[in-house]
Amino acid sequence: MDKTAKIDTDLRFEMTREDLAALGRSEVAYVRSIDVDQVKDIIGKETDVPDEAQFYCLYLADGTPVSIAGSREAAVASAEEHDLMTISVH
Repeated sequence: MDKTAKIDTDLRFEMTREDLAALGRSEVAYVRSIDVDQVKDIIGKETDVPDEAQFYCLYLADGTPVSIAGSREAAVASAEEHDLMTISVH
């Protein structure tokens, strides 16, 4: 008799922003692409940013922005520098 347990590795569930914030507090973060207007909202309207530029923001689980980078890789590296675990959000 085969007693091997099968584990579902594609488990998915929905979380509210409040659930996510409570889960990780200041240990969990996520990266999201942002546009120029969002960059200006975070760092100031007077910021001179090229309209065609692409940015990625590292956010704490509660949605607080931590850093802005020019690539996803740089944003993930910023998470590592801040001792944060990044998770994928869709």
